[in-house]
Amino acid sequence: MKVYTGRGDEGQTDLRDMSRVSKTSPRIEAYGTVDEVNALLGRVRPTGYDDVDQKLRAVQNHLHVVQADFANPDPDEDDPQVTEAHVADLEDWMDGYDEELEPLESFILPGGGEAGADLHHARTVCRRAERRAVALAEAEEEVVNAAAVTYLNRLSDALFVFARLVNQRDGEPEESPTY
Repeated sequence: MKVYTGRGDEGQTDLRDMSRVSKTSPRIEAYGTVDEVNALLGRVRPTGYDDVDQKLRAVQNHLHVVQADFANPDPDEDDPQVTEAHVADLEDWMDGYDEELEPLESFILPGGGEAGADLHHARTVCRRAERRAVALAEAEEEVVNAAAVTYLNRLSDALFVFARLVNQRDGEPEESPTY
């Protein structure tokens, strides 16, 4: 199978239903930014912590579902779609890790060790993906799966928790901003 087709050379691309849209459409911006989050998570793994790596691998698979969801303007029942179960996974993981973390008492500066800083970076790109998803929902007449938008919102929270956790395990101190 060839990687290139030449079909996008004039600024158009195919959606899952084979309709053609501009590469600058809100739909492409949304799932393209999700792809960016996924690539950043691929850079983070391995973090050095099997439990975190296992969850990040699951998240990367979830993000493929988000992309498929956004790439499909008219999904059928058996098409990949984000569900509330995906969101619940993130919430369960955060709740479990919150027990290990020191309570958060103020804002913190993103950073820390390599894995922690990379997770903070992925978190900020995830927030951008969420904004793109909201813009898609506002711009398109088709219904956008609300669970996918919620997933991105919750994922950015989870990546924040993962960053704090990895930094704490690595002995990296959290720094608060000075105002």
